[in-house]
Amino acid sequence: VSHPMTLAYHMEKMPWKAVLEKAKQLDYRSHQAKTCGLHVHVNRTAFGDNIAEQEEVIARILYFFEKHWEELLKFSRRTHRQMEQWANRYGYKDSPMEILDHAKKGFRGFRYTAVNLTNSATVELRLFRGSLRFLTVVSALQLVERICSVAMCLSDEELKQMSWSTFVAGCGQYPELVQYLKERRLYINEPVTAEAEV
Repeated sequence: VSHPMTLAYHMEKMPWKAVLEKAKQLDYRSHQAKTCGLHVHVNRTAFGDNIAEQEEVIARILYFFEKHWEELLKFSRRTHRQMEQWANRYGYKDSPMEILDHAKKGFRGFRYTAVNLTNSATVELRLFRGSLRFLTVVSALQLVERICSVAMCLSDEELKQMSWSTFVAGCGQYPELVQYLKERRLYINEPVTAEAEV
């Protein structure tokens, strides 16, 4: 579970490589445990100065998850059954705000969702299966950054029209994410060989 921090802090200050290596030295299991998750927290204040602005962005994040569920499932390395148990979806609606309203009414206090809204200060993205592999962890952090950025910059209509191909074509500034997307066969049909998950 990450503390909320900027991607720059994750990449430049947070000693992820050392943490992951130490966990491996201590014989920790993550991906192989099959029940371990990688949860990324984002401060709600990153989405706007007031609750209304924040909720507009959060609604677009929820919409992105529903629209691109199959791609995100493949990225996550989880099965449908694991998602139902640990990171369920809210269900597709026609607009981002409809999904947020549905989430607030029907899932109050329910944290086992891919986008957990039960924390007052953060939004928790909990769809990822755990890993002790640096590339996988960093890729998840970069994906969260990219999704949040898209949700903050695009209108509802622009987000509705965005395809997965367009989304990943804009990931070029994140080399680890691009590599991982290629490994998972989610990036413009450029398959590569992948290192085993730990």
